[in-house]
Amino acid sequence: MTAENSIEQVINVEESRNEKKKMNPVLKEILSWVEVLATAFVIAFFCNTFIIANSTVPTSSMENTIMEGDRVIGSRLSYTFGTPEKGDISIFKFGWICNHCNAAMGEGTAPETCPRCGEEIDHPKTLYYLKRLIGVPGDKIEIRAEGSVSQAELKDVPGLDLSKGEDAQLMTAAVYVNGTKLEEDYLKEPMLYTGDMSFEVPENCYFFLGDNRNNSLDARYWNNSYISRDKIIAKVLFRYWKSPRILH
Repeated sequence: MTAENSIEQVINVEESRNEKKKMNPVLKEILSWVEVLATAFVIAFFCNTFIIANSTVPTSSMENTIMEGDRVIGSRLSYTFGTPEKGDISIFKFGWICNHCNAAMGEGTAPETCPRCGEEIDHPKTLYYLKRLIGVPGDKIEIRAEGSVSQAELKDVPGLDLSKGEDAQLMTAAVYVNGTKLEEDYLKEPMLYTGDMSFEVPENCYFFLGDNRNNSLDARYWNNSYISRDKIIAKVLFRYWKSPRILH
């Protein structure tokens, strides 16, 4: 190979590199955005799977602590490295949602066919609940009559007989845990008495109630009143929308 041929090859290589450089800026820009998006996706997936739980509250069962439509952030790490504690507001798996009609059908596992739309349920979505933790394993929970309240003091309670007038007195109830009355300053309004109730929390299970006690589908009315430890996924820390607030 002559010196001239070597020089010609070097020139060709340099020209090829120059051509690639001319093409690369657009390609590099695209690749850089792909990398950014991929990294963001991985980080978001990791955070939502192992660190935080981001939830929108669909009902009024936790008013006035958390309002319907509020968005909250929960810490998964709180229950990864610790145990649920009384007073926690927790996010837990409760039931299932039909992947065809999006009907939330309640507790337990999904059947083969949705009773609402009749379609075969092949990929049910998870139904999450958000409630306040009242009892831990071994606790005895009692709900007893205690006091009264005028109907005028209650707001938006379903099923009230308004014909009795605002001055009508209604019996209220209190929650006792292991014989000690709970001081529940977070309740929206006095809890109406609907009969004596008693619960004994089994091992590895927890007992939850809503803060809007007169309009909450909670442990008092579930077929199974207790949530097992493996279904509790996060402790709610703060509300970031509509009105930011640290929750307790």
